Amino acid sequence: MRVRDDGGVGEVTAPPQHLVFAYYITGHGFGHATRALEVVRHLVAAGHDVHVVTAAPEFVFTTEITSPCLHIRKVLLDCGAVQADALTVDRLASLEKYHQTAVVPRESILKTEVEWLNSIKADLVVSDVVPVACRAAADAGIRSVCVTNFSWDFIYAEYVVVAGHHHRSIVWQIAEDYSHCEFLLRLPGYCPMPAFRDVIDVPLVVRRLHKSRSEVRKELGIADDVKVVIFNFGGQPAGWELKKEWLPDGWLCLVCGASNTQELPPNFIKLAKDAYTPDLMAASDCMLGKIGYGTVSEALAYKLPFVFVRRDYFNEEPFLRNMLEHYQCGIEMIRRDLLTGHWKPYLLRAITLQPCYDGPINGGEVAAHILQDTAVGKKYISGKLSGARRLRDAIVLGYQLQRAPGRDVGIPDWYSLSEKETGVRPAHTSHDMNGNAESSFEDFEILHGDMQGLTDTMSFLKSLSGLAGNDPRSPEKQTRERAAASVLFDWEEEIYVARAPGRLDVMGGIADYSGSLVLQMPIREACHVAVQRSDPIKQKQWKHTQARQLANGGAVPVLQIVSFGSELSNRAPTFDMDLSDFMDGDKPISYDKAKEYFSLDPSQKWAAYVAGTIFVLMTELGVRFTDSMSILVSSSVPEGKGVSSSASVEVASMSAIAAAYGLNIAPRELALLCQKVENRVVGAPCGVMDQMTSACGEANKLLAMVCQPAEVKELVTIPTHIRFWGLDSGIRHSVGGTDYGSVRVGTYMGRKMIKCAASDILSESLSSCVPMQSGDPNPEEYEEHGVDLLKTEASMEYLCNLPPHRYEAVYAKDIPEVITGAAFLEKYGDHNDAVTQVDPKRSYCVKAPTRHPIYENFRVEAFKSLLTAAKTDEQLSALGELMYQCHYSYNACGLGSDGTDRLVNLVQEIQHRKTSRGGGPSLFGAKITGGGSGGSVCVIGKNCLRSSEEIFEIQRRYKAATGYLPIVFEGSSPGAGKFVYLKIRRRSA
Repeated sequence: MRVRDDGGVGEVTAPPQHLVFAYYITGHGFGHATRALEVVRHLVAAGHDVHVVTAAPEFVFTTEITSPCLHIRKVLLDCGAVQADALTVDRLASLEKYHQTAVVPRESILKTEVEWLNSIKADLVVSDVVPVACRAAADAGIRSVCVTNFSWDFIYAEYVVVAGHHHRSIVWQIAEDYSHCEFLLRLPGYCPMPAFRDVIDVPLVVRRLHKSRSEVRKELGIADDVKVVIFNFGGQPAGWELKKEWLPDGWLCLVCGASNTQELPPNFIKLAKDAYTPDLMAASDCMLGKIGYGTVSEALAYKLPFVFVRRDYFNEEPFLRNMLEHYQCGIEMIRRDLLTGHWKPYLLRAITLQPCYDGPINGGEVAAHILQDTAVGKKYISGKLSGARRLRDAIVLGYQLQRAPGRDVGIPDWYSLSEKETGVRPAHTSHDMNGNAESSFEDFEILHGDMQGLTDTMSFLKSLSGLAGNDPRSPEKQTRERAAASVLFDWEEEIYVARAPGRLDVMGGIADYSGSLVLQMPIREACHVAVQRSDPIKQKQWKHTQARQLANGGAVPVLQIVSFGSELSNRAPTFDMDLSDFMDGDKPISYDKAKEYFSLDPSQKWAAYVAGTIFVLMTELGVRFTDSMSILVSSSVPEGKGVSSSASVEVASMSAIAAAYGLNIAPRELALLCQKVENRVVGAPCGVMDQMTSACGEANKLLAMVCQPAEVKELVTIPTHIRFWGLDSGIRHSVGGTDYGSVRVGTYMGRKMIKCAASDILSESLSSCVPMQSGDPNPEEYEEHGVDLLKTEASMEYLCNLPPHRYEAVYAKDIPEVITGAAFLEKYGDHNDAVTQVDPKRSYCVKAPTRHPIYENFRVEAFKSLLTAAKTDEQLSALGELMYQCHYSYNACGLGSDGTDRLVNLVQEIQHRKTSRGGGPSLFGAKITGGGSGGSVCVIGKNCLRSSEEIFEIQRRYKAATGYLPIVFEGSSPGAGKFVYLKIRRRSA
């Protein structure tokens, strides 16, 4: 390699000996192949043989490299991320395909690759970024190097959270494979990659240009003064109809990857499949597409403004996005605007950008030189910013990314030093709900309401105060969500604040939708929502919202939402819409259309929980919103932990909106309306206990509610000698998941079967007009109550109204363990549940889901009665036993998980162990909560120091076994009905 006068790196020169490289390229996307091409080109130019192992089309390499030293071997050794469409990754399908591609045939893959590497006498294995290639190289006794900006263990780790614990071994195996790699050549825009022992940073790898801007435009017949956007989504997906009016007047669009049969408007130009994209990008004025390494690196290199649409569930994206925005090269387009053709404001804004990336773009040359030196035996010694130091940095960053809003996740003890060494500090932003609340509300005048001494409310007002004094043009780097929130409100006008807590399911759980009595405790963690209404002409608006208003011919009511915490997840931080989108003429659109509206963009589906409350108020109460609305959501209720984060958002949102618009809605009615948000707009088939607890609960009391549909029986004061805790298993829970929905379907199937059986028995009894035979079950009861009882059961609305003894005596024997959807529909017609559907192709467990709510209602009634019994260990033991029985019943329904079972087992071990202290146990029972399939467990114990110590012991033992430190939920707080609302206004200076 030679060094130019400007300090850059020239072409790679050949060493004394001829080298053989095996270059493995992942099966995910063109970006990996195109960047590998640039490294391979330099190695081949130096006279080396390069064997490329890939599933990418050959033309990607052969159109650029015409040399006998290039060898293409078509093999797929990993699958990357499986995409449902150009913008959506199917997380479960990705894990399952990787399992079939790389796990099932692993042994044969390793054997084949070792034999092949030895047959070509490879000097070095290069991987971008195929995990098994590193292990195969180690088995063959060959050094290996990875070249990448992300690794699959980091990408798949999030998928495992959603798809289930049984896929964890995939991530562990990938990380172990990478550990055989000698070092990592790390590209800009990188993710945390702690699996690699040593790291060398290289510049952007970018394909070179072949033609000038004017040459490309001349070939395409485009004048120099015509504005051109290149449409680059890695292949034009079916169903995206492009329309002439989507472009500004006089613009042209170059479409990459369009199908041969697709018809394009006259201002769209279809490019050839093998068109050389870098030349076309450099000849364009901006690009519209999705974020990937190839598009981002070349946009930066050629200073091309990039209008990007977020791709769901791909963790590489936030890091590349940050790089784009840092160099003033990127603008995010909302997916809804992409699909509906609202392109103009984004394109016009893009051409005003001034991309300023000035870093080197010769990463292909640099990487080829390092690979060549490594192949001849040179050792690249880690500098002070490499190796173990980088490993610590990456893990610290990884933990920072996984922080829950308002709750710091502890960095493991063995990495604690890196915090001081790297200068990384936990990100205590001004919306941290655990921050010091002193003087937190002094900037605001409270015109209505009382903070009730709630420190999290004080902290929320402090965060608002920080926004009010924030200058969005400040050079100080800030999160996108805070930048958006700082221009959300008019601080001289009134703002309405509501608060709604999450809940801990003490008893009742999934029996709520079957009409059970439930016992729920509102937890300390809560969601705060601030709402301001304004005249559409005066509302402060984001730039793309303003542009849409202008395009539509004037000011119309607009909804703008900012959600704090989006930086910690894969969702967009903002959402906006015209409120007229909810209307069809003078009536609201249907629930199905509203659900479809929010389903278009998974990264913004979270907005259904907030905006859905507005739609339900319009539909159910006839409210018409003629003002614009700005909403800020900040929740410390962690998502996916089974403590009802969604209900707290819904209840807080509707409460704040109701306050702002003077709507007097009782807490119970508000909870029922919020359930409609979840069922009909979000599409999650939950019962109503979550919303009822969040709206109607009181601190340190159990809400005793009969879910028929939602009648608060009483608020049960928790006895002072009893305490409840929630322990998070670390396994994400979702009531929108398949397990919860299929169990609910099975339950309603069972109810329908019982009702039909009761009708049949009743018909036989009435038609025979004779007493039932002595062999029939409970003949005396039939004689005395038979007809009326059977009529009641034949018209039964709630399964929990069937006593256990009646179920066992009359119906249990005829309820099947499992039935297919098709068989059920053929015999019974429908299961009569408005929020789920029977899939004819699926098999459903019926017996356990039917039995569970019948017995659970009995258990909850017993639990409630026992709470007032004498304060003895026997009382606590009985309460704990009822919780254990509930837990086992969940498992029988298929709603258990390894994590929740482990926590319950730890409680049992501690409860029954012999201790040197003597005395009885302090913990007495535990059960899975809410929808099951992960989430949290509820633990009951004595209200004493020893029980708290044992909870901490369970935390430590669970972490030792799983690597995850459970969050502990303890304490309680008032529901939204007790909090009411605050009306605030910023004090004038």
